[in-house]
Amino acid sequence: MDHITLGLAPTRRSIFSAPDAVKYANLTRNRLHELGIQFVDIDDITDDGLLHDDTDCIKIAEKFKAAKVDGLFFPHGNFGTEYEVARLAKAMGVPVLLWGPRDERPDANGVRLRDSQCGLFATGKVLRRFRVPFTYLCNCRLEDPEFERGIKNFVAVCNVVKTFRHIRILQIGPRPFDFWSTMCNEGELLERYNIQLSPIPLPELVDEAKKAKAEGTEVAQVIAYCRENFRIEIQDNALENVAALKVAIQALAKKYGCNAAAIQCWNALQGELGIMPCAANSLLNEEGFPVVCECDIHGAVTALLCEAAGMGEARSFFADWTVRHPDNENAELLQHCGPWPISCASCKPAIGYPLAFDYPGAVAAEAKHGEVTLCRFDGDNGEYSLLLGNAKGIDGPYTKGTYLWVEVKNLKRLEAKLVEGPYIHHCVGIHKDVVPVLYEACKYIDVMPDLYDDNEEEVRAFIRGE
Repeated sequence: MDHITLGLAPTRRSIFSAPDAVKYANLTRNRLHELGIQFVDIDDITDDGLLHDDTDCIKIAEKFKAAKVDGLFFPHGNFGTEYEVARLAKAMGVPVLLWGPRDERPDANGVRLRDSQCGLFATGKVLRRFRVPFTYLCNCRLEDPEFERGIKNFVAVCNVVKTFRHIRILQIGPRPFDFWSTMCNEGELLERYNIQLSPIPLPELVDEAKKAKAEGTEVAQVIAYCRENFRIEIQDNALENVAALKVAIQALAKKYGCNAAAIQCWNALQGELGIMPCAANSLLNEEGFPVVCECDIHGAVTALLCEAAGMGEARSFFADWTVRHPDNENAELLQHCGPWPISCASCKPAIGYPLAFDYPGAVAAEAKHGEVTLCRFDGDNGEYSLLLGNAKGIDGPYTKGTYLWVEVKNLKRLEAKLVEGPYIHHCVGIHKDVVPVLYEACKYIDVMPDLYDDNEEEVRAFIRGE
Protein backbone atom coordinates (compact mmCIF):
# COMPACT_ATOMS: atom_id res chain seq x y z
CA MET A 1 0.00 0.00 0.00
CA ASP A 2 3.02 2.30 0.24
CA HIS A 3 2.65 3.51 -3.36
CA ILE A 4 -0.88 4.85 -2.76
CA THR A 5 -1.20 8.09 -0.83
CA LEU A 6 -4.43 9.45 0.64
CA GLY A 7 -5.18 13.06 1.37
CA LEU A 8 -6.50 13.08 4.94
CA ALA A 9 -8.94 15.91 5.66
CA PRO A 10 -10.87 15.37 8.92
CA THR A 11 -13.82 17.75 9.12
CA ARG A 12 -16.03 19.34 11.77
CA ARG A 13 -18.80 21.91 12.18
CA SER A 14 -18.61 24.72 14.71
CA ILE A 15 -21.88 24.13 16.60
CA PHE A 16 -20.72 20.69 17.79
CA SER A 17 -17.82 19.82 20.10
CA ALA A 18 -14.56 20.98 18.53
CA PRO A 19 -12.40 19.19 21.17
CA ASP A 20 -14.13 15.90 20.42
CA ALA A 21 -13.62 16.40 16.68
CA VAL A 22 -9.91 17.02 17.26
CA LYS A 23 -9.76 13.97 19.51
CA TYR A 24 -11.25 11.67 16.88
CA ALA A 25 -9.14 13.17 14.10
CA ASN A 26 -6.01 12.29 16.07
CA LEU A 27 -7.29 8.83 16.89
CA THR A 28 -7.94 8.31 13.17
CA ARG A 29 -4.42 9.44 12.31
CA ASN A 30 -2.99 6.94 14.79
CA ARG A 31 -5.12 4.12 13.39
CA LEU A 32 -4.01 4.85 9.82
CA HIS A 33 -0.39 4.70 10.94
CA GLU A 34 -1.07 1.34 12.62
CA LEU A 35 -2.58 -0.01 9.40
CA GLY A 36 0.32 1.18 7.26
CA ILE A 37 -1.76 3.65 5.27
CA GLN A 38 0.32 6.41 3.70
CA PHE A 39 -1.35 9.83 3.88
CA VAL A 40 -0.77 13.56 3.55
CA ASP A 41 -2.12 15.51 6.52
CA ILE A 42 -3.53 19.03 6.90
CA ASP A 43 -2.38 19.63 10.48
CA ASP A 44 0.24 22.08 9.23
CA ILE A 45 -2.39 24.20 7.45
CA THR A 46 -5.29 24.52 9.87
CA ASP A 47 -5.07 25.53 13.52
CA ASP A 48 -6.90 22.42 14.72
CA GLY A 49 -5.97 20.01 11.92
CA LEU A 50 -9.57 19.98 10.64
CA LEU A 51 -11.32 21.09 7.47
CA HIS A 52 -14.07 23.66 8.03
CA ASP A 53 -12.82 26.95 6.58
CA ASP A 54 -12.82 28.05 2.95
CA THR A 55 -9.41 29.72 3.06
CA ASP A 56 -7.91 26.55 4.50
CA CYS A 57 -9.66 24.48 1.83
CA ILE A 58 -7.83 26.32 -0.94
CA LYS A 59 -4.46 25.76 0.74
CA ILE A 60 -5.29 22.10 1.38
CA ALA A 61 -6.12 21.55 -2.30
CA GLU A 62 -2.80 23.09 -3.30
CA LYS A 63 -0.92 20.82 -0.90
CA PHE A 64 -2.77 17.68 -1.99
CA LYS A 65 -2.22 18.46 -5.66
CA ALA A 66 1.48 19.03 -5.08
CA ALA A 67 1.68 15.70 -3.27
CA LYS A 68 -0.30 13.99 -6.07
CA VAL A 69 -2.58 12.21 -3.64
CA ASP A 70 -4.44 9.23 -5.08
CA GLY A 71 -7.60 9.54 -2.99
CA LEU A 72 -9.28 11.65 -0.30
CA PHE A 73 -10.41 10.48 3.13
CA PHE A 74 -12.88 12.65 5.03
CA PRO A 75 -13.39 11.41 8.60
CA HIS A 76 -16.30 13.34 10.14
CA GLY A 77 -15.08 14.04 13.67
CA ASN A 78 -18.42 15.68 14.33
CA PHE A 79 -21.19 16.75 11.94
CA GLY A 80 -18.64 18.14 9.46
CA THR A 81 -18.74 21.00 6.98
CA GLU A 82 -20.29 19.33 4.00
CA TYR A 83 -19.77 22.08 1.43
CA GLU A 84 -16.04 22.30 2.19
CA VAL A 85 -15.75 18.55 1.72
CA ALA A 86 -17.55 18.84 -1.61
CA ARG A 87 -15.45 21.81 -2.78
CA LEU A 88 -12.20 20.03 -2.00
CA ALA A 89 -13.37 16.77 -3.56
CA LYS A 90 -14.49 18.56 -6.72
CA ALA A 91 -11.16 20.36 -7.01
CA MET A 92 -9.14 17.15 -6.67
CA GLY A 93 -10.99 14.73 -8.96
CA VAL A 94 -9.78 11.58 -7.16
CA PRO A 95 -11.72 8.84 -5.32
CA VAL A 96 -13.39 9.97 -2.09
CA LEU A 97 -14.02 8.00 1.11
CA LEU A 98 -16.60 9.18 3.66
CA TRP A 99 -16.66 7.77 7.16
CA GLY A 100 -17.41 8.86 10.69
CA PRO A 101 -16.92 7.17 14.08
CA ARG A 102 -19.91 5.89 16.00
CA ASP A 103 -21.50 8.58 18.15
CA GLU A 104 -21.49 8.08 21.91
CA ARG A 105 -24.52 7.82 24.15
CA PRO A 106 -26.01 11.28 24.99
CA ASP A 107 -24.82 12.50 28.40
CA ALA A 108 -26.99 12.74 31.52
CA ASN A 109 -28.29 16.13 30.39
CA GLY A 110 -29.27 14.80 26.95
CA VAL A 111 -26.41 16.58 25.18
CA ARG A 112 -24.88 15.00 22.07
CA LEU A 113 -21.31 16.06 21.29
CA ARG A 114 -20.79 15.12 17.66
CA ASP A 115 -23.71 13.89 15.49
CA SER A 116 -21.19 12.44 13.03
CA GLN A 117 -23.70 10.18 11.30
CA CYS A 118 -26.12 13.05 10.69
CA GLY A 119 -23.37 15.07 9.06
CA LEU A 120 -22.51 12.21 6.71
CA PHE A 121 -26.09 12.24 5.43
CA ALA A 122 -25.65 15.91 4.58
CA THR A 123 -22.24 15.44 2.95
CA GLY A 124 -23.49 12.63 0.73
CA LYS A 125 -26.25 14.84 -0.64
CA VAL A 126 -23.95 17.79 -1.32
CA LEU A 127 -21.41 15.58 -3.08
CA ARG A 128 -24.20 14.41 -5.34
CA ARG A 129 -25.06 18.03 -6.12
CA PHE A 130 -21.43 18.57 -7.07
CA ARG A 131 -21.54 15.36 -9.15
CA VAL A 132 -18.64 13.91 -7.21
CA PRO A 133 -18.66 10.09 -6.93
CA PHE A 134 -17.74 8.78 -3.49
CA THR A 135 -17.36 5.62 -1.44
CA TYR A 136 -19.19 5.31 1.85
CA LEU A 137 -18.03 3.23 4.80
CA CYS A 138 -20.82 3.11 7.34
CA ASN A 139 -20.43 4.39 10.91
CA CYS A 140 -18.15 2.08 12.85
CA ARG A 141 -15.43 2.25 15.49
CA LEU A 142 -11.77 2.59 14.57
CA GLU A 143 -11.03 -0.80 16.14
CA ASP A 144 -13.81 -2.60 14.26
CA PRO A 145 -12.66 -5.05 11.59
CA GLU A 146 -14.90 -3.35 9.03
CA PHE A 147 -12.85 -0.14 9.37
CA GLU A 148 -9.60 -1.91 8.48
CA ARG A 149 -11.29 -3.80 5.68
CA GLY A 150 -12.96 -0.67 4.36
CA ILE A 151 -9.87 1.53 4.35
CA LYS A 152 -7.72 -1.13 2.68
CA ASN A 153 -10.45 -1.82 0.12
CA PHE A 154 -10.54 1.90 -0.66
CA VAL A 155 -6.75 2.05 -1.08
CA ALA A 156 -7.05 -0.76 -3.64
CA VAL A 157 -9.84 1.16 -5.40
CA CYS A 158 -7.51 4.17 -5.62
CA ASN A 159 -4.84 1.92 -7.11
CA VAL A 160 -7.25 0.71 -9.81
CA VAL A 161 -8.31 4.27 -10.66
CA LYS A 162 -4.72 5.51 -10.72
CA THR A 163 -3.74 2.64 -13.02
CA PHE A 164 -6.71 3.13 -15.33
CA ARG A 165 -5.92 6.81 -15.78
CA HIS A 166 -2.34 6.04 -16.84
CA ILE A 167 -2.63 3.18 -19.33
CA ARG A 168 -0.28 2.91 -22.27
CA ILE A 169 -0.22 -0.41 -24.10
CA LEU A 170 2.55 -1.68 -26.36
CA GLN A 171 0.66 -3.04 -29.37
CA ILE A 172 2.98 -5.50 -31.08
CA GLY A 173 1.62 -5.94 -34.58
CA PRO A 174 -2.01 -5.75 -35.72
CA ARG A 175 -4.60 -8.22 -34.52
CA PRO A 176 -4.60 -11.57 -36.34
CA PHE A 177 -6.94 -11.33 -39.34
CA ASP A 178 -9.30 -13.99 -38.08
CA PHE A 179 -9.77 -12.31 -34.70
CA TRP A 180 -12.45 -9.74 -35.47
CA SER A 181 -13.61 -10.15 -31.87
CA THR A 182 -10.48 -8.43 -30.54
CA MET A 183 -10.80 -5.25 -32.60
CA CYS A 184 -10.97 -2.02 -30.60
CA ASN A 185 -11.70 1.64 -31.19
CA GLU A 186 -8.31 3.25 -30.53
CA GLY A 187 -9.54 6.81 -30.98
CA GLU A 188 -12.48 6.32 -28.65
CA LEU A 189 -10.31 4.74 -25.96
CA LEU A 190 -8.01 7.75 -26.11
CA GLU A 191 -10.75 10.37 -26.23
CA ARG A 192 -12.86 8.87 -23.47
CA TYR A 193 -10.33 7.26 -21.12
CA ASN A 194 -6.88 8.52 -22.15
CA ILE A 195 -5.93 4.90 -22.86
CA GLN A 196 -2.96 5.19 -25.19
CA LEU A 197 -1.58 2.63 -27.63
CA SER A 198 2.01 2.44 -28.83
CA PRO A 199 1.81 0.33 -32.00
CA ILE A 200 4.99 -1.23 -33.39
CA PRO A 201 5.46 -3.60 -36.35
CA LEU A 202 6.65 -7.15 -35.78
CA PRO A 203 10.02 -6.52 -37.50
CA GLU A 204 10.86 -3.98 -34.78
CA LEU A 205 10.30 -6.67 -32.16
CA VAL A 206 12.37 -9.20 -34.12
CA ASP A 207 15.23 -6.73 -34.48
CA GLU A 208 15.14 -6.05 -30.74
CA ALA A 209 15.25 -9.80 -30.02
CA LYS A 210 18.27 -10.23 -32.28
CA LYS A 211 19.95 -7.31 -30.53
CA ALA A 212 19.31 -8.95 -27.16
CA LYS A 213 20.85 -12.23 -28.33
CA ALA A 214 23.92 -10.43 -29.66
CA GLU A 215 24.43 -8.62 -26.34
CA GLY A 216 23.81 -11.84 -24.44
CA THR A 217 23.95 -10.93 -20.74
CA GLU A 218 20.23 -10.46 -20.00
CA VAL A 219 19.32 -13.39 -22.23
CA ALA A 220 21.67 -15.64 -20.29
CA GLN A 221 20.08 -14.54 -17.01
CA VAL A 222 16.60 -15.35 -18.30
CA ILE A 223 17.76 -18.76 -19.54
CA ALA A 224 19.20 -19.53 -16.11
CA TYR A 225 15.93 -18.49 -14.46
CA CYS A 226 13.97 -20.75 -16.81
CA ARG A 227 16.19 -23.76 -16.17
CA GLU A 228 15.74 -23.29 -12.44
CA ASN A 229 11.98 -22.73 -12.41
CA PHE A 230 10.62 -24.74 -15.37
CA ARG A 231 10.95 -28.18 -16.82
CA ILE A 232 12.60 -27.50 -20.18
CA GLU A 233 11.16 -29.61 -22.99
CA ILE A 234 12.45 -27.59 -25.97
CA GLN A 235 15.81 -27.27 -27.72
CA ASP A 236 18.48 -24.88 -26.45
CA ASN A 237 18.19 -22.55 -29.45
CA ALA A 238 14.42 -22.27 -28.92
CA LEU A 239 14.93 -21.47 -25.24
CA GLU A 240 17.42 -18.79 -26.21
CA ASN A 241 14.80 -17.27 -28.52
CA VAL A 242 12.22 -17.35 -25.70
CA ALA A 243 14.62 -15.47 -23.44
CA ALA A 244 15.54 -12.99 -26.17
CA LEU A 245 11.87 -12.31 -26.86
CA LYS A 246 11.23 -11.61 -23.19
CA VAL A 247 14.14 -9.18 -23.04
CA ALA A 248 13.03 -7.53 -26.29
CA ILE A 249 9.43 -6.90 -25.16
CA GLN A 250 10.70 -5.52 -21.87
CA ALA A 251 13.08 -3.16 -23.65
CA LEU A 252 10.42 -1.91 -26.06
CA ALA A 253 7.94 -1.37 -23.24
CA LYS A 254 10.51 0.78 -21.48
CA LYS A 255 11.32 2.65 -24.70
CA TYR A 256 7.67 3.56 -25.33
CA GLY A 257 6.69 4.03 -21.67
CA CYS A 258 4.13 1.21 -21.58
CA ASN A 259 2.70 -0.66 -18.60
CA ALA A 260 1.23 -3.61 -20.56
CA ALA A 261 1.49 -5.24 -23.97
CA ALA A 262 -0.76 -6.99 -26.48
CA ILE A 263 0.98 -9.15 -29.05
CA GLN A 264 0.04 -10.68 -32.40
CA CYS A 265 1.22 -14.04 -31.12
CA TRP A 266 0.66 -15.99 -34.34
CA ASN A 267 1.51 -16.70 -37.06
CA ALA A 268 3.95 -14.21 -38.57
CA LEU A 269 6.13 -14.30 -35.47
CA GLN A 270 6.78 -18.01 -35.88
CA GLY A 271 8.26 -17.45 -39.33
CA GLU A 272 10.69 -14.93 -37.87
CA LEU A 273 11.73 -16.46 -34.55
CA GLY A 274 10.51 -20.05 -34.81
CA ILE A 275 8.78 -19.98 -31.41
CA MET A 276 5.49 -19.21 -29.75
CA PRO A 277 5.72 -16.12 -27.49
CA CYS A 278 3.74 -17.72 -24.65
CA ALA A 279 6.68 -18.51 -22.35
CA ALA A 280 8.12 -15.01 -22.83
CA ASN A 281 4.68 -13.62 -21.98
CA SER A 282 4.59 -15.84 -18.90
CA LEU A 283 7.92 -14.50 -17.67
CA LEU A 284 6.76 -10.90 -18.07
CA ASN A 285 3.37 -11.61 -16.48
CA GLU A 286 5.17 -13.05 -13.47
CA GLU A 287 6.98 -9.74 -13.06
CA GLY A 288 3.68 -7.83 -13.00
CA PHE A 289 3.91 -6.59 -16.59
CA PRO A 290 0.80 -8.00 -18.31
CA VAL A 291 1.22 -9.32 -21.85
CA VAL A 292 -1.95 -10.61 -23.52
CA CYS A 293 -2.52 -12.66 -26.62
CA GLU A 294 -4.01 -12.08 -30.09
CA CYS A 295 -3.49 -8.33 -29.80
CA ASP A 296 -6.46 -8.03 -27.44
CA ILE A 297 -6.24 -4.40 -26.28
CA HIS A 298 -9.32 -4.67 -24.08
CA GLY A 299 -7.73 -7.76 -22.54
CA ALA A 300 -4.62 -5.77 -21.67
CA VAL A 301 -6.77 -3.12 -20.01
CA THR A 302 -8.51 -5.86 -18.03
CA ALA A 303 -5.20 -7.33 -16.88
CA LEU A 304 -3.98 -3.94 -15.65
CA LEU A 305 -7.19 -3.40 -13.67
CA CYS A 306 -7.00 -6.87 -12.17
CA GLU A 307 -3.33 -6.46 -11.20
CA ALA A 308 -4.06 -3.09 -9.59
CA ALA A 309 -6.99 -4.48 -7.62
CA GLY A 310 -4.78 -7.30 -6.33
CA MET A 311 -2.27 -4.79 -4.87
CA GLY A 312 0.66 -7.02 -5.84
CA GLU A 313 -0.48 -9.92 -3.68
CA ALA A 314 -1.22 -12.23 -6.64
CA ARG A 315 -0.48 -12.31 -10.35
CA SER A 316 -3.22 -12.27 -12.98
CA PHE A 317 -3.63 -14.73 -15.84
CA PHE A 318 -5.13 -14.24 -19.32
CA ALA A 319 -7.46 -17.03 -20.45
CA ASP A 320 -10.00 -18.31 -22.94
CA TRP A 321 -13.42 -19.50 -21.89
CA THR A 322 -13.30 -22.76 -23.87
CA VAL A 323 -15.50 -25.79 -23.11
CA ARG A 324 -17.91 -26.92 -20.45
CA HIS A 325 -16.87 -29.42 -17.82
CA PRO A 326 -17.92 -32.94 -18.86
CA ASP A 327 -19.39 -33.74 -15.43
CA ASN A 328 -20.19 -30.43 -13.68
CA GLU A 329 -23.06 -28.38 -15.10
CA ASN A 330 -21.72 -25.11 -13.66
CA ALA A 331 -18.05 -25.55 -14.55
CA GLU A 332 -15.95 -24.41 -17.47
CA LEU A 333 -12.39 -24.77 -18.74
CA LEU A 334 -10.17 -21.68 -18.65
CA GLN A 335 -7.17 -22.31 -20.89
CA HIS A 336 -4.58 -20.67 -23.09
CA CYS A 337 -1.55 -21.85 -25.03
CA GLY A 338 0.77 -21.10 -22.15
CA PRO A 339 1.22 -17.46 -21.07
CA TRP A 340 0.24 -17.76 -17.40
CA PRO A 341 2.71 -16.62 -14.72
CA ILE A 342 4.59 -19.31 -12.86
CA SER A 343 3.13 -18.33 -9.48
CA CYS A 344 -0.31 -19.42 -10.70
CA ALA A 345 0.84 -22.99 -11.30
CA SER A 346 -0.04 -25.88 -9.00
CA CYS A 347 3.16 -27.72 -9.95
CA LYS A 348 6.49 -27.03 -11.62
CA PRO A 349 5.49 -25.93 -15.14
CA ALA A 350 7.12 -27.03 -18.38
CA ILE A 351 8.18 -25.00 -21.39
CA GLY A 352 7.16 -27.12 -24.36
CA TYR A 353 4.67 -27.16 -27.23
CA PRO A 354 1.13 -25.77 -27.22
CA LEU A 355 -2.04 -27.61 -28.15
CA ALA A 356 -2.76 -26.15 -31.60
CA PHE A 357 0.68 -25.22 -32.96
CA ASP A 358 3.85 -27.08 -33.97
CA TYR A 359 6.21 -24.41 -32.64
CA PRO A 360 7.94 -24.54 -29.22
CA GLY A 361 7.76 -21.92 -26.50
CA ALA A 362 4.55 -22.43 -24.53
CA VAL A 363 4.15 -23.05 -20.81
CA ALA A 364 2.20 -26.10 -19.62
CA ALA A 365 0.73 -26.43 -16.11
CA GLU A 366 -2.57 -26.69 -14.31
CA ALA A 367 -3.21 -23.60 -12.20
CA LYS A 368 -3.79 -23.68 -8.48
CA HIS A 369 -7.33 -24.29 -7.31
CA GLY A 370 -9.06 -22.06 -4.76
CA GLU A 371 -11.05 -18.86 -5.03
CA VAL A 372 -10.52 -16.67 -8.08
CA THR A 373 -11.95 -13.48 -9.53
CA LEU A 374 -12.69 -13.43 -13.26
CA CYS A 375 -13.23 -10.21 -15.18
CA ARG A 376 -13.36 -8.64 -18.64
CA PHE A 377 -13.29 -4.97 -19.68
CA ASP A 378 -14.97 -4.60 -23.05
CA GLY A 379 -17.25 -2.41 -25.09
CA ASP A 380 -18.78 -1.64 -28.44
CA ASN A 381 -21.09 1.00 -29.90
CA GLY A 382 -19.71 3.57 -27.47
CA GLU A 383 -20.60 1.69 -24.27
CA TYR A 384 -18.07 0.04 -21.95
CA SER A 385 -18.54 -2.30 -19.02
CA LEU A 386 -16.59 -4.61 -16.74
CA LEU A 387 -17.85 -8.16 -16.41
CA LEU A 388 -16.76 -9.59 -13.08
CA GLY A 389 -17.51 -12.27 -10.58
CA ASN A 390 -16.17 -15.13 -8.48
CA ALA A 391 -15.29 -18.72 -9.29
CA LYS A 392 -13.40 -21.58 -7.68
CA GLY A 393 -10.87 -23.94 -9.18
CA ILE A 394 -11.94 -27.57 -9.26
CA ASP A 395 -10.74 -30.94 -10.53
CA GLY A 396 -11.19 -31.74 -14.20
CA PRO A 397 -9.64 -33.64 -17.09
CA TYR A 398 -6.05 -32.98 -18.08
CA THR A 399 -5.50 -30.71 -21.05
CA LYS A 400 -2.52 -28.97 -22.63
CA GLY A 401 -1.25 -25.46 -22.07
CA THR A 402 -1.97 -23.42 -18.96
CA TYR A 403 -5.43 -24.30 -17.69
CA LEU A 404 -7.88 -24.31 -14.82
CA TRP A 405 -11.35 -25.81 -14.52
CA VAL A 406 -13.56 -23.37 -12.63
CA GLU A 407 -17.02 -23.62 -11.11
CA VAL A 408 -19.40 -20.63 -10.96
CA LYS A 409 -22.84 -20.17 -9.45
CA ASN A 410 -24.75 -20.19 -12.71
CA LEU A 411 -22.82 -21.01 -15.87
CA LYS A 412 -25.80 -20.53 -18.19
CA ARG A 413 -26.27 -16.97 -16.96
CA LEU A 414 -22.55 -16.29 -17.48
CA GLU A 415 -22.54 -18.01 -20.88
CA ALA A 416 -25.41 -15.83 -22.08
CA LYS A 417 -23.58 -12.67 -20.96
CA LEU A 418 -20.48 -13.71 -22.88
CA VAL A 419 -22.40 -14.40 -26.07
CA GLU A 420 -24.78 -11.44 -25.87
CA GLY A 421 -21.88 -9.11 -25.14
CA PRO A 422 -20.15 -6.84 -25.28
CA TYR A 423 -17.73 -9.54 -24.15
CA ILE A 424 -15.75 -12.19 -26.01
CA HIS A 425 -14.05 -15.49 -25.21
CA HIS A 426 -11.15 -13.83 -23.33
CA CYS A 427 -11.03 -13.03 -19.61
CA VAL A 428 -8.50 -12.31 -16.88
CA GLY A 429 -8.34 -14.17 -13.59
CA ILE A 430 -6.59 -13.69 -10.28
CA HIS A 431 -6.35 -15.91 -7.21
CA LYS A 432 -7.96 -13.33 -4.93
CA ASP A 433 -11.43 -11.90 -4.35
CA VAL A 434 -11.15 -8.41 -5.86
CA VAL A 435 -14.78 -8.14 -6.97
CA PRO A 436 -15.69 -5.41 -4.41
CA VAL A 437 -12.61 -3.38 -5.37
CA LEU A 438 -13.29 -3.54 -9.11
CA TYR A 439 -17.01 -2.93 -8.63
CA GLU A 440 -16.39 0.21 -6.56
CA ALA A 441 -13.65 1.47 -8.88
CA CYS A 442 -16.09 1.46 -11.80
CA LYS A 443 -17.95 4.50 -10.42
CA TYR A 444 -14.76 6.56 -10.74
CA ILE A 445 -13.69 5.48 -14.24
CA ASP A 446 -16.97 5.76 -16.18
CA VAL A 447 -17.32 2.01 -16.72
CA MET A 448 -20.48 0.05 -15.94
CA PRO A 449 -19.94 -2.91 -13.54
CA ASP A 450 -21.63 -6.10 -14.71
CA LEU A 451 -21.78 -8.82 -12.04
CA TYR A 452 -22.31 -12.23 -13.59
CA ASP A 453 -23.25 -13.70 -10.19
CA ASP A 454 -26.21 -11.28 -9.95
CA ASN A 455 -25.14 -10.40 -6.38
CA GLU A 456 -24.85 -6.63 -6.49
CA GLU A 457 -26.45 -6.10 -3.09
CA GLU A 458 -23.98 -8.51 -1.45
CA VAL A 459 -21.04 -6.68 -2.98
CA ARG A 460 -22.37 -3.27 -1.95
CA ALA A 461 -22.96 -4.58 1.60
CA PHE A 462 -19.34 -5.65 1.81
CA ILE A 463 -18.15 -2.21 0.70
CA ARG A 464 -20.27 -0.33 3.22
CA GLY A 465 -19.01 -2.53 6.06
CA GLU A 466 -21.60 -5.22 6.66
